[in-house]
Amino acid sequence: MNSSMTTSWNVSSFANGTPPVQPVVSGSSSASASLGIFILSLALLIGFPGNAFIIWTILVAMKNRTVTCVLILHLAIADMAVLLTAPLFIHFLSTRNWVFGEGICKLCHYIGCLSMYASILLITFMSLDRFLAVAKPFLSQKLRTKVVVLGMVVAIWVLAALLAIPMPFYRTVISFGPIHLCIPFHSSPNHIVFQYLFETIFGFAIPFNVLLTSYVYIGCRLRSAKFQRKRKTGKLIVAIVVAFALFWIPYHIINIIQVAGNLASGSIAKALCDAAKNGRPTVTALVFFSSSINPILYAFAGSGFIRSAGLGFMAKVFEGTASEVSSVRKASQMLRQRSRMDSAELEKMEVKTESRTVSTNPTDDGQPPYASHMDV
Repeated sequence: MNSSMTTSWNVSSFANGTPPVQPVVSGSSSASASLGIFILSLALLIGFPGNAFIIWTILVAMKNRTVTCVLILHLAIADMAVLLTAPLFIHFLSTRNWVFGEGICKLCHYIGCLSMYASILLITFMSLDRFLAVAKPFLSQKLRTKVVVLGMVVAIWVLAALLAIPMPFYRTVISFGPIHLCIPFHSSPNHIVFQYLFETIFGFAIPFNVLLTSYVYIGCRLRSAKFQRKRKTGKLIVAIVVAFALFWIPYHIINIIQVAGNLASGSIAKALCDAAKNGRPTVTALVFFSSSINPILYAFAGSGFIRSAGLGFMAKVFEGTASEVSSVRKASQMLRQRSRMDSAELEKMEVKTESRTVSTNPTDDGQPPYASHMDV
C-alpha cells in the first residue's frame, strides 16, 4: 500500500445496509458490537420474511399486476438484496474479523449502494406515474402498458447499477496480522467529498425534489377537483415516501457534515469530521431498517383484509391500486372536461356580446350597419 495514501477510519457510506461497525474498528467494548448484532438481527428477522411475503404475494397470489404492484415488487427485491448481506456483517461484528475477502467486501457494499439508488428511483417513478395520471390522464392511459413499464424498470436498475459503481473503489480490506477489516478507503480528501456529495445529490436531493413536486401537484389538483374518494393506496405510497425520508435524511445530513469537514480547515474541520465520525454508525443503523419497514407499512394497510382474505390480505391491498389509479385518472379527466366546457361557454358568451355590440353600435354617419346595405 502506498504510504502517501490516507485511509478513512470512520466506517462510512454503506448505503442502505452497513452495520454500525465503527466501534469494532476503534476497539470499543463488546456491548457496542452486541448492539450492532441486535440491530442487524432484528432488521433481518423483520425484513427478510416480510419482503419474501411481498414478493410471493405479487408473483403467485395476484393474477393482474398494476404498475404500482410491479414497482413494489422490485422495491422488495432491492430490500431483500441488502438483507441478504446482513449475516456477513453479523459475523464480522461477532468475530471482529472480516474473513470473506476483499471481493466480497466490495460486493456487499456495492449491493447496498445499488439498493439505495434502486429504491429511491422506484419510489420516484411511483410518484411520476401518479403525477402523469393526474396531469395527463389520456397520455397516462396510453403509456401504462406492460412493455413501457418493464422497460422503465429495467432502465431504473441499469441506472442504479451505474450510479453505484464508485462504491467498490472506496472499500478495501486492511489486515493487522490475523485481523482483517472491511473499511472505507480514500486516497485523498477530494475523494471523500466526491463520494458523499455524489451519493447525496443523486441518491436523495434530485429524486426527492421530484417526489415532493409531484405530490404537491397531485394534492392541489385533486383538491381543486373536490375528489373526496378514500385513497388507501395513495396513502400507502405517501407512507413509503415519508418512511424513506425519515430513515435517509439523517444519513445524508452526516454526508454533508463530512463533506463540509473535508472542505473546511482548522478547528472547524476537526469538529465537523468528528461529528460525522460519531454520528455515522447511528444513521447507518437507521438506513438498514429502511429495508425492513415497507412490509410493516403494507401489513398495516391491509390489516382490514386479514380476517376475510387470510394470507391473501396483501393481494387485496395491491389489487386496489388498479381501481384507485383509474379513479384518479377519471377525476382528472372530469376536471379537464369541466374546464373545457367552461371555456366553451365563456367563448359563446363573448361571441353573443360581440354580436350585440356590432348590431347596436352606429356607423360614422349615424346609421346602423344594416341600413347602409339596404341603401345600396
